[in-house]
Amino acid sequence: MALSINNKRKSIFFIVLTAAIILLIPRIAMQFTDEVNWALSDFIVAGIMMLGAGFLVAYAIRKIKRKKYRIAMVLLLLLLFMLIWAEMAVGIFGSPIAGS
Repeated sequence: MALSINNKRKSIFFIVLTAAIILLIPRIAMQFTDEVNWALSDFIVAGIMMLGAGFLVAYAIRKIKRKKYRIAMVLLLLLLFMLIWAEMAVGIFGSPIAGS
């Protein structure tokens, strides 16, 4: 039991650390160029999306036993994340969540 809890904590720490590091990229870029202009709400939404995707992938990896299904679910979750991210960033589908 202790090993399982320790692995979950490591997984949570890795997911949070990865999301924080990725969020540092636009934050640092904002210091050097006007091309990157994120508001606080952009960082919050991006953080929620990355943490949500990370936790869903970790959950799928833990719960799905068959390797083929696990890989398919992880790929599906990552594809869904990328499609939502792209829609929110540039509005590839023209939906209301793109802000258009």
